[in-house]
Amino acid sequence: MSRPGLIGRSGTVSARSVVPRPALFVAATGALAVALLPLVYLLIRTGEAGLGRIADEVLTRRVAELAGRSIALMVVVTVACTVVGVAAAFLVTRTDLPMRGAFGVLAALPLAVPTYVAGFAWIATVDGFEGFWAAALVLTLCSYPYVYLPVAAALAAADPAQEEVARSLGRGPWRTLTTVTLQQARPAIAGGALLVALYTLSDFGAVSILRTDTFTRAIFTAFNLGFDRTGALVLSTVLVLLTMVLLGLELVSRTRGARYAGGGPRRPATRFHLGRLRIPAVSALVAVGLFALGVPAASLVRWSIAGASRPGTLAEIGAAAGNTLSVSLGGALLTLLLALPVGLLTARAPGPIATLVDRLSYLAHALPGIVIGLSLVFFGIAVAYPLYQTVWLLALGYATLFLPLAVAAVTGAAVQAPPVLDEVARSLGRSPFVVLTSVTLPLMVRGIGAGAALVFLTCVKELPATLLLRPTGMDTLATELWTHTSTASYAAAAPYAALLVGVAAIPTWLLGRRTGLT
Repeated sequence: MSRPGLIGRSGTVSARSVVPRPALFVAATGALAVALLPLVYLLIRTGEAGLGRIADEVLTRRVAELAGRSIALMVVVTVACTVVGVAAAFLVTRTDLPMRGAFGVLAALPLAVPTYVAGFAWIATVDGFEGFWAAALVLTLCSYPYVYLPVAAALAAADPAQEEVARSLGRGPWRTLTTVTLQQARPAIAGGALLVALYTLSDFGAVSILRTDTFTRAIFTAFNLGFDRTGALVLSTVLVLLTMVLLGLELVSRTRGARYAGGGPRRPATRFHLGRLRIPAVSALVAVGLFALGVPAASLVRWSIAGASRPGTLAEIGAAAGNTLSVSLGGALLTLLLALPVGLLTARAPGPIATLVDRLSYLAHALPGIVIGLSLVFFGIAVAYPLYQTVWLLALGYATLFLPLAVAAVTGAAVQAPPVLDEVARSLGRSPFVVLTSVTLPLMVRGIGAGAALVFLTCVKELPATLLLRPTGMDTLATELWTHTSTASYAAAAPYAALLVGVAAIPTWLLGRRTGLT
């Protein structure tokens, strides 16, 4: 799984790359307009308050506390996920770890567990499990695959020639690892860490269930209770500013000239012999798996047995599962359609304009789902009323939230598809549309499939936007789970949680297999 903007390019930018292809640029701009709808809503509603009211809302002790706690949580979770994700990726791709294939898929499976499900499972199992460090633990266990997956893919596909040269020049295994191997994976590490940071800033489920006051919990409380919607919008604007800072830092950290491997088979790298470290390495991976999957699984099984015995529950679960599949598939399809022009623009016409489009598509990704949902309710009522209270407005919400994930997959697939084949087809008189459908897209199908799996997975798990945008009378696994957990009805909630994790585990398993290990 690669990320847009993480694929290095040569330091020279030609005039041709500065001015992108007009058709692609127009299509990408349209997709970007969808992603920026929540920002337009924020600007309109926040601007109505006036500078004085905005200053009064921002310059308070509570906002300072929320900012400090949100940033601290983001830093702790991002660092922890980076350490766990990189270590797991190295162990399963570059060592003689036993059962590497099984561990490779197992390490990806925690991505299938929504943070609110994990929080519900832990709090139902461990008395007094709440607060900052509880939220940090749950978010780390659920989010480290965002680092593990791209780093494992990068390490599995990297050309070992550079490492062999370093070893031949006298560098030891550890120095080669830190100065060559991990440098090759640096774009993947930075991209995964960025996703974790953005996800932590926007997470609502874990911090709400575990009672940790962050921006997202404060925003949801203000919107839900209706006491201070202007203050909530101002807090959301602060989140956008934090996102812009993160995107700028990630842009600066890129390694020019780095590229994910592609274009044919490579020799396998020499594996590091763990020796006496084999047992500690296996124990560490097993411990992570037990905390990330074992605790939720045990809790869900225990409570599901009680919850599934209630009359009518099986029929309700079946209806919620069907609704979840249909809206998630629709959201994934719409997201991929919008991501295609943005990803192709980034890969085929690199330059300042393409980079700007790519970066802007990430801004809405850090906004809480509650803000995305309310912005699209406003859009549906004021601009596109036929979409209001339909599944397509919900699908539009998913596309707004998860466009960057699909753009990442499309860009990575497009970079690995040789552009010379497009040029040959054009020279033979084929139109751009025919070239796209008959040459470019077939070469990108595997990467697009990975993107579809990831977007579908995130749509299945999304909660706040689903609560606001679902048509009246439509319940999904996530909304039913939230309804029951909000009243501490753990037995009733457990079957929904178990099925939700089961549905999400299928695309996660497919993503885990793409690490190159199985």
